[in-house]
Amino acid sequence: MDVLVDYQIYDVIKLKQQDVIYNYTNDIEDPYLFGAPNPNMIHIISTPDGKYLSNGMETLDKRLLRQIEIQMDNNQYGDSVNYIYSDSRLYTITNIPSKNASIATIISRDYNDAFKDMMLNSVVNILMVLIALVFMTLLIWVSSIIHPLNVIRNYIEKVKRNEDATLIINREDEIGQLAEVLVEMNDVIRHQEKVKEEMIQNISHDLKTPIATIKSYGEAIKDGVYPYETLEKSVDVIIEHADRLEKKVYNLLTLNRMDYLTSEQIDQNHEFEVKEIIEQVIVSSNQLRQDVSIVVVGDNSLIYGSEEPWRVVIENLLDNALRYAQTEIVIETDDHMISVYNDGSHLAEGKIEQLFKAYEMGEGGQFGLGLSIVHKVTSNYGYHVSAVNTEHGVIFKIER
Repeated sequence: MDVLVDYQIYDVIKLKQQDVIYNYTNDIEDPYLFGAPNPNMIHIISTPDGKYLSNGMETLDKRLLRQIEIQMDNNQYGDSVNYIYSDSRLYTITNIPSKNASIATIISRDYNDAFKDMMLNSVVNILMVLIALVFMTLLIWVSSIIHPLNVIRNYIEKVKRNEDATLIINREDEIGQLAEVLVEMNDVIRHQEKVKEEMIQNISHDLKTPIATIKSYGEAIKDGVYPYETLEKSVDVIIEHADRLEKKVYNLLTLNRMDYLTSEQIDQNHEFEVKEIIEQVIVSSNQLRQDVSIVVVGDNSLIYGSEEPWRVVIENLLDNALRYAQTEIVIETDDHMISVYNDGSHLAEGKIEQLFKAYEMGEGGQFGLGLSIVHKVTSNYGYHVSAVNTEHGVIFKIER
């Protein structure tokens, strides 16, 4: 800090000194040679005849004056030379070649101290202003972050309490993106909850019907009454409803079980022939719709994963195809590709993307679980499943 102030003082000294040099080289004599009276600035000119011209050299300390006289006599430089006395007083000696003279300009100690105080106060004031500006900037910046975060927190609290909540944050940064994602997530959750509630009601109703039938038929048979003509036919009704009940429960359990079967037992390096499983599933399912022809095309059928999860996938795809097919189902296989075509009615375009979500049902669907199980298994094994309307039907395709 002191060095910086000293340089500033030297600049002031040289500026005043140049005015005196100008007056001296233009033969301006007292009382105008040294300009306006300034007790803080003393000039000493050493003339060629060995005399000294000054505006106050008699006020200087004798040792300082003697030191300056020696330095002026020995100064052979064209440029100015800066000096500092033992009492921290500053002065500058400059040659005047055109007059074969030299000039020393000394600044008073009081002025020196006052100038340092002024510089120090200026620097302190500037620093305080800068600190204040930085603090205000930080305060505004922090406020711009905290406020939207508080809005997001309140929104999440309302969502958690299942209250109606609106979140509008017009920002293009990460906070704005976070707000958009939260709104989208809430919309998806609400939609899924609504669909799940509807499906639970439907499932409850579907479970209630076979249970009630089984119970009533069982009680009637116990009392010796055959509700459906004969004992054999009445028992067949009980078995039929028990099968329906078993299948519905099986689908619900399978959806949760697939996480374990595909994530815990997944082996990306294990391949097996899926065609044999397809043929086994066809044999067990063909009796459901004997009026529908099921054709398998393709020789290559290697696929990654374990047999049990893929068996569930084929069963669900074939069951879905049998539900909608009119006369024909074509299953095509290739290495790491399976497609199932049926010549039934087209899928609604707005429903195609939703088919593979849990509890989403297509027209005529049962639970909305079968295709979600297909999606879960194929995704965990690194495959993609899609549904596409063709000219004469619908094709479900699994591929990498």
